[in-house]
Amino acid sequence: MPDAPGPRRLVLLRHGRTAWNAERRWQGHADVPLDAVGEAQAGKAAAALAEMEPALLWSSDLVRARQTAEAVGVATGLAVHTDARLREFDVVDRAGLTLEEYAAAHPEEHGVLRRSGFGSVPGGEPLDQVADRTRAALREVVDLLGPGETGVVVVHGGSGKLAVLELLGWPHDLYPSIAGLRNCAWAELEESGPDGGLRLSRWNAVAPEPPDFATGEGVG
Repeated sequence: MPDAPGPRRLVLLRHGRTAWNAERRWQGHADVPLDAVGEAQAGKAAAALAEMEPALLWSSDLVRARQTAEAVGVATGLAVHTDARLREFDVVDRAGLTLEEYAAAHPEEHGVLRRSGFGSVPGGEPLDQVADRTRAALREVVDLLGPGETGVVVVHGGSGKLAVLELLGWPHDLYPSIAGLRNCAWAELEESGPDGGLRLSRWNAVAPEPPDFATGEGVG
């Protein structure tokens, strides 16, 4: 008798580094491309994720996410499906400010932000709205997966973390207590039962560094 298929799995990959990430600038919906480091990160992550033999590849439609997803597409042979519901929080006119500039210009607002998350930016996108759109998109991906299949979705640091809370049914007040995904790190969620519930199995996973055979590091 053949083995039963394993649980469906969702892999949420944060995009690679951009120049604004390196400068600690708020990005939001600003369409900032990957820098050279980000391109290298995307290629390394793509090779690792290809070993999971994913069946679906989705991405935010912002360029930094699309470029990361395209690297995964090259490694896996999958076409990239883009979806605006997977975008980062819209931080309106705060986009482009460094964290230090934001704290200096808007100290009270910055303090609230650190405690409660991106939803507190005046005029920006409310946290509940981001939660609704990201949850809907990711549940659609899960529903498209067959038994034992894996879907890869390229997300953003802020909205991606919120989406994980949504999928797990965890309260939003846990948001500031969870470390964000690093550039080109990923989270893995898998089915935990017949009701379609998900559990978190990995967080901030990264592609392994290749062993240095000249020095012997990483061997054995």
